[in-house]
Formats: sequence, structure tokens, C-alpha cells
Amino acid sequence: MQVLKTKINTASEDFRVRYAHNKGLAAALKDKLHQVRHVRPQRDLDRLAKQGKLTPRQRIEKLIDPGTPFLELSSLAANMAYNGEAPGASVITGIGIVSGREVMINAGDSTVKGGAWYPLTVQKIVRCLDIAIENHLPVVHVCDSAGAQLQLQSEVFPDKYMAGRIFRNQAVLSKMGIKQVSLVMGHCTAGGAYIPAMSDYSVIVRGTGGVFLGGPPLVKAATGQVMTADEIGGADLHTQLSGTVDYAANTEDEAIAMGREIIAQFQDKPKARTRIGLGQAPLYDPDELYGIIPDDIKKSFDIREVIARVVDGSRFHEYKPDYGTTLVTGYAEIWGFQVGIIANNGILFNDSTKKAAHFIELCNQNNTPILFLQNITGYMVGRDYEIAGITKDGAKMIMAQVASHVPKITVMCHASYGAGNYGMCGRAYDGRFLFTWPNHQIAVMGNEQAAGTLVDVKRAQLERTGAKVDQAVLDKIRDDTIKAFATQTSAYYSTSQLWDDGIIDPTDTRNALGIAISASLNAPFGPQGAGVYRF
Repeated sequence: MQVLKTKINTASEDFRVRYAHNKGLAAALKDKLHQVRHVRPQRDLDRLAKQGKLTPRQRIEKLIDPGTPFLELSSLAANMAYNGEAPGASVITGIGIVSGREVMINAGDSTVKGGAWYPLTVQKIVRCLDIAIENHLPVVHVCDSAGAQLQLQSEVFPDKYMAGRIFRNQAVLSKMGIKQVSLVMGHCTAGGAYIPAMSDYSVIVRGTGGVFLGGPPLVKAATGQVMTADEIGGADLHTQLSGTVDYAANTEDEAIAMGREIIAQFQDKPKARTRIGLGQAPLYDPDELYGIIPDDIKKSFDIREVIARVVDGSRFHEYKPDYGTTLVTGYAEIWGFQVGIIANNGILFNDSTKKAAHFIELCNQNNTPILFLQNITGYMVGRDYEIAGITKDGAKMIMAQVASHVPKITVMCHASYGAGNYGMCGRAYDGRFLFTWPNHQIAVMGNEQAAGTLVDVKRAQLERTGAKVDQAVLDKIRDDTIKAFATQTSAYYSTSQLWDDGIIDPTDTRNALGIAISASLNAPFGPQGAGVYRF
């Protein structure tokens, strides 16, 4: 493959301005991640210590193989919800290596309201189990939760993608033969009791672990019986009498060791077949990404400069380089894994859209995972483009993308607006993983376009009714719209709502993708197929 040639002048003023801006965004991200992951009230840490418990992150550190990475997902979920009282949505999820096997980890965070489930907690757990299903990943549940946040029960309990979906997903995993292990470190209350009950293997810690549909307060309210947690759902009851749990451990360290030993017995399964190379660092320093990404969402940049700092050896075989030039397509390797890359270099026109559809089919023909690098303002609009068939060409791209049987992974590198988000494998399109950068913005359109549209609609409405056109009213609509968009389009709002699998530092992109691609290959490729293309 040809080595990409950079055109970046790292000594230029433009580079320095962009670098300072994006380095600042990365520093702010690092600070937010530290706060969410490690800063807790001392009283909560003292409570765990008094109970002889490890923190959830200490549990994960002991669970995964020494010296191996942990790809944490949606670390900043709920960061703009619930007045900030549920950092990380009170649960830690991610992919790690345990006894040499890639697994999904779902760990309740008992340092946050006792691990209570908020609505976004449930969404995060459901998403992690969806990823396990899609990628055939065994799951380790590290259980320690006070159950549903009862004040928000209407948003936690009744609907299709609420708490019941957790246990539905567990049943699907079991039906697929994908193993689950539960380590019961604390309480599994109410619906949470089904997590160890629906796992293939379960371990419980004496004295602190508990599994019960109704905890002591509910049992007292319902029956009048006064019972301790240990009496109605402790280790001895469930390992000696009910058989709900398989193993009892005297300490958390012992429970973790048991879990690792259980996972070590799992039968290895071959990964999906795709070409795998040796892996090589990019020729150009990923740190230069800070100076490549614009400091304004409206500014453009050459996406090849990003590719050159992510892929192995900065080597890239570009497909159709002279056709549909606002979209870059081609083959590369990331940590040795071959990928097809579809990357925006401007708005999507008819030619670039058809080029994408064709390239997607080539990747499927070759069993090559696809990486989408999004920086898109949408498909081109206007009468001439409608006559040329931009809508049906966009439909071809979406049809090919949805029919794709190879893993798809998306990175939001800059803007993601309108239907361009759809064609470039946005959240609704079943990508295996979707990551964002801290500069990312997402919306149905840009804030100024949205404000201008609403102002024009209001002006037309006033003129149609013969009412006076009050400029102050129009200015307020414009200002309110821009202000609302500024909040709701940010990467932090997006990740708070779980519209992605986490914000990552641009310089960490290559490592995150390496883990994600490797995990995705645990599932076999599906059958090839296609929908109806409108020609």
C-alpha cells in the first residue's frame, strides 16, 4: 500500500491555534473522566472499606489479566442528567481480557447511591449486553446494586428497552451459547436478582453478597417479617438451600479468583476470518491530530491527514481517488486488522454517494470490516441535485450500509448533521461501536440553519395572518434556538444520553479501534444479502 504524504505544516500559526484548542478539549475530557471515575464522597469510600468491599474499579483491575487494556464504554453517561448525582450512570461497562479471553464486563458502581439503577443506568447495561450479543462476547457481571431508583421507576421499569430488556438480553445470550458469570459482591435486589439467576455461573461473597427479589424493607412491608439481608438471600442460603448461586467465597479477592478460574475453562472459539497483518505504528505522530482538527465546526480539513495518524504505517490504498472526491474510500490496517475506510471530505454529492455504496459492497465481498470516519454536513440539496437523483442515490448508500454483513465501527471526528449521519452509519444503523471526539457536534442541521429556518417559518406565519412582524420576537426565536442547539449538539450531551459508546481522546483512537475490531471478530460474519436499489 502507498504511504500517505502529509501536507501539514506543524510550524504554521494555523496548526498552533488548532493544536492549543484541541489539546485544551482533550485536557478537559481527561479531567471529566477523572472526576467521574475516581472522585467520590469520602463517606461512601469509608462505607465500602467498613464492609470489607473493594471499589468497583479495584474489582475490575483484579479481574482482568495483568498488563492488558480495558476499553471502558460510555464513561460519561448521565454527565448532564440527574443534577450530576449519577456519574457514569452508576455502572461501569467495557471490554477486557480475563484468563486470555475477551469479555464484556458489567460492574455496578456501589459508590454511587449504592449502585441504584437510574433510567440511563438501564440503557447503559442494555447497550453493553447488545454489544455482547452482536460480538459474541462472554459477559462478567460484577453485581452490587441497590436496585431501581424508585422515584424514577416509570422510566426504568415498563417499556421495551427498559429494565426487562436486561434479562431478555441475558436469555438471548444463553440461547446463543454465550457464557455469563456473575460475581455477587453486594446486593442484587428486585429485578437485579435475575442477573445471577440467569447467568451460567455465579459466585457470591459471604456476609456482603445478597440475592433477593424483595429486600428486608420490602419483605417487612409485604409480610410483616423482620429479616436480615443474609437471612433472606445470603451466601449460605443460596449455595446450600436454594441452589440459586453456585459458589460461596469468603472474600472479594477469592470470588474474583473463582471467576477467573471459571472463565479459564471456557472453550476457545475461532474468530471470523479476515486478513490480519503484523501491525505497525503510524508513520506520523497521532499527537499531531490536535493541530489538524479545526477549532470551529464550520471549518474543513483533509480526512486523509487523520487516516495517516491512525492506520498501520500510514499506509492507505485509496479506492476511486478521482471520483466522488468529497468522500474518501480505501483499505488500510489498524493493529494488523484489515479495514475498509469510508471518510467524509465534504458534503455528499451523487457521485460520492454512489461510490460509497459500491465500496461497501466490495468490503462485504472481501469480508472486510468497515470504519466510518464522520465529518458530514449532509447530502447536497437543491433542484438540480434532486433532478440528478440525490435522494435515490442516498438511499442506495443507506441500503448498502444496512445490508452489510461485516462489522461496522464509526468515529465521529467533527460534524454529524442531517441524513449524512444516516448514510455514514450513525447510531441507528447497528454499528458494532460508535465513538466520538470531544469536538464532535451532532444535530439534524447546524444551529444557524435551524435558527434561520424557524425564523423564516415564523415570519411567513405572521405575514399570512396579517399580523405585525415583530423583529424582537424573531430575534428571540433565533437566540433561543442557537442556545438550545449549543447545548444539545455537544459531544458531552450526546454521550450523556448514550448516543455513543464514549468520548475518546483523538490520540487514543487507534487503540480503541484495535480493541473494538478484535472484539467484533468474535462473531461470525452474517449471510450476504441486499435490499432493492432504486436505479
